[in-house]
Order: sequence, then C-alpha cells, then structure tokens
Amino acid sequence: MAIRFRQLHKQIDKKISSKVMKLATPVILSNISRTMMSFVDVMMVGHLGSKALAATGMGSMVVWTIISFSIGLRTATQTVSSRRLGQKKYNECGVALRNGILLSFCYGLPVSVLGYVFTNHIAQALLTDIQVITFTRDYISIAFLGVLFSSTCFVFQGFYTGVEKTKIHMKVTITSNMLNIYLNAGFIYGSVGVESFFNNLNLPFLSHAWTVFNFPALGVKGAAVATVIASIFMMLFYFIMLFDKEIKNTFDVFSRHLNRATLFRQIKLATPQGAQELFTMSGYVLLYKIVGIIGIIELAATEIVFTILQTSFMPAAGIGQACATLVGKHMGEKKIEKAELSIHESTRLSLFVMGSVGFLFIIIPETIINLFTSEKEVVYFGVVALRLAGFLQIIDSIGMTLWFALSGAGNTFYPSVVETLLVWLYFLPGSYYFGVILNYGFIAPWLFFGSYLLFFAIAMVWKIKQGDWKKLNV
Repeated sequence: MAIRFRQLHKQIDKKISSKVMKLATPVILSNISRTMMSFVDVMMVGHLGSKALAATGMGSMVVWTIISFSIGLRTATQTVSSRRLGQKKYNECGVALRNGILLSFCYGLPVSVLGYVFTNHIAQALLTDIQVITFTRDYISIAFLGVLFSSTCFVFQGFYTGVEKTKIHMKVTITSNMLNIYLNAGFIYGSVGVESFFNNLNLPFLSHAWTVFNFPALGVKGAAVATVIASIFMMLFYFIMLFDKEIKNTFDVFSRHLNRATLFRQIKLATPQGAQELFTMSGYVLLYKIVGIIGIIELAATEIVFTILQTSFMPAAGIGQACATLVGKHMGEKKIEKAELSIHESTRLSLFVMGSVGFLFIIIPETIINLFTSEKEVVYFGVVALRLAGFLQIIDSIGMTLWFALSGAGNTFYPSVVETLLVWLYFLPGSYYFGVILNYGFIAPWLFFGSYLLFFAIAMVWKIKQGDWKKLNV
C-alpha cells in the first residue's frame, strides 16, 4: 500500500510530487483567481453596509448552489479525458469535451431562465427583512443569467485539466477575473464613486474609462452584472484556446462526432456528484437562513468568513484536481501503484499548504476580517468563526483531496452519499437545534460545521484504504 496516512509528512516519490505541483500550481492560481470574483464582490459591497453584504452573501450562495451541479459535469469531463489520455485515445478526449458542452447547455439554459423568472419568490422564501429581500432580488435577477456561461466554463476546465493543459485554464481565469474586478468597481460605485475608489488606491487613471459616460451606481446589482459579463468573457476565451494547434489537432475538438456510450458514461459520473453539490449547497443556503434567524450581523459575518474560506480551499482543490487527473491517467495506463503514489503525494502537499493558511487564520483573524468591514459587531463574530476555521484547514485538506482522488478513479457515488447525509442529517439539524432552539447562537453552526468536515474526512480515508476504487472502469 503506497498510501501511508501515518507518514503524510514524508515524501515517498519526488518525481510524482513534482508532477502534482506542476499540474496543480496553474489550477491553484486559476481557482484562487476565480474565487476572487466572489471575494471582490463581497469586499466592495461590504462597504455599502451589513444589509447589502448579507444580501450579496445570500444571493451568491443561491446562484452558486444552482451552478454547483456543473461541478459534476466538470468531474465527468475531466475523469473521462484523463483516463483516455492514459490510454492514448486522444480523439475521445475531444468527445468528452463535446459531450460535456452539450450537457452544460441542456442544464444551464433552462435553469438560467427559470431562476430569472422566479427571482422574487426565491428571495422572499429565504429572507424576512424587506431591504435585504430587495437587495437579494436585485442580485440574483441578474446573476441567474450567468448560470449557462459558468456551467460551460466548468466543462472547459475539466477538459483542459484532464488533458494536462492546466496553464490554459490559469491564463483564462486570471484574465477573466481581473476584468471582473475592474467591472465591479464601475458598476457598483458608478462614475462618481469609482473615481474616488481608484483615487484611494492611488490608481486614478483606471477610472478614466468610467468617467467618459455617466454610469449610475448600481450597488448590489452592479456586482452581479460584472460577474455575468466576466463569465461570458471567460467562456469565449476558453473556446478561442481550442484553436491552439496542439489542442485542435491532437484531440480533434472540432469534430461533430458524439459518442453515445461515452455520453451516458459522463452522465453516470456527473449525476451523483452534481446532485451532491446541489444538495450540499442547498444545505448552505439553509444554513444562511438559520444564521439569519440568529441575526443579520451574524449572517454578514458568516458571509465574510465563507468568502475567505472559498479562497483558502482553493490550494487543496487545485492539488485535488491534479490528483484526479493523475489517478485517472495512471489507471488508464494500468499503473495502479503510481495512482496510489499520486494520492499520497497530493494529500501530503495539500496538508502542508492548507495547514499554513490555517495558521494565518488563527494568529491574525482580525486583520483579515477588517479587509471586508469596519462594523465592530461583524468583526467580532467574524474573528470567532475564522479562528475556528483555521483549525479545520488540516481536516478539510485531507477530505477534499481524497474526494478528488475517488472522483478521478471514477467513484463519484460514495462521496456524494456521504456528504449529502452528513449535511442534511447532522450538520443542518444540529445547527438549527442548538443555535436557534437551545439559543446557543452563532457558535453552534460553526462547531457543527467543523465536526461535519471531520466525519467526512474520516469517511474518505476509510474508502481510499479499502481499495475497491482500483478496480473501476471508466
């Protein structure tokens, strides 16, 4: 057994460790860049007040819940692409991409339309404060229009990662998110406010494009507009990169051929994980509602901390995606020992990186929270939650990396069932009962969040050690 959990601090295979980092580094940078969309939205909107911040948090969580099904499409595309890469069936990597894009349109288009139509009903079902409902409705009425584009981008990400072209993914996402930051400033603050914003950053020249015309300050709605435009740009950029000669010719990406057997295989892989993401993220929406019952200040603090965590999780997610690609590729080559080594080295690296981030959360939480808000009560609750989250980074790094490893091997069902059950039968009931009914308040959901991550990590370790994933065919 090459996976030695008691020796995760030791490097077993330097060559594979280097390969993991080579693949993971662009993905980590691009993933961090992607989460900067939400990060910057929250940071800029935070200065509009706690109600605007709470509304953006709830709105982005709702939209992300719907988009999250596309993570299953990404995993299916990546798993099939990496396995075919190992088998040297390069044309079938292109087939996986086309299948994924077809599925993203079948999912994303109707969801975008339905989400837009039922915007008001969604906001009223989740919130009680009239002003927060109005802000949330403004945000999601626009943000839902971007679901189709985001879904397609996930499929592109799965393909480029699966065929080991992670630098393309990095180039696209970093460029797109730089655009999002710039658009955020203009659409949120308007022509007058954006000039003041960039002057405070000693970058006055960046405001010139916004002062040619009189742009109104759109506030919360502006954050959504910027994100949708950036998502459209990202999708087009991904598409343009397919014209690279190596990509175009090697993987025959512009063929019209669709393989029915591969399509059904991708649906089989995508459905459990997509459903898991929907159920899990729906659980987080309900968590926001529970915290909202406890208090709007607590909800604003929760949104800040979860935004920070979305960014801090990205190193583990990037290493996990690299791990999934290598596991799929080595299993395609019938080199199970190398697949095991890839899991060990990936988990070791993830543990080191996220442990370092967690240390920062523990020692300087107030400095980090103050980047988002100056409201003392929000800062107080945010510091408590972020410090606790710092201790959870090590646990989550293991659970997340092994989740990706199982997905790369083709087992998307087991992690999906485990996480769904933990969220809906343990995390949410416990948070509500202890936080609201027994009146323990803000600390209860965060304690249950930590124990849920622990139980999930234990379940992933057990499954990897069991070893039945080695026999899966994709």
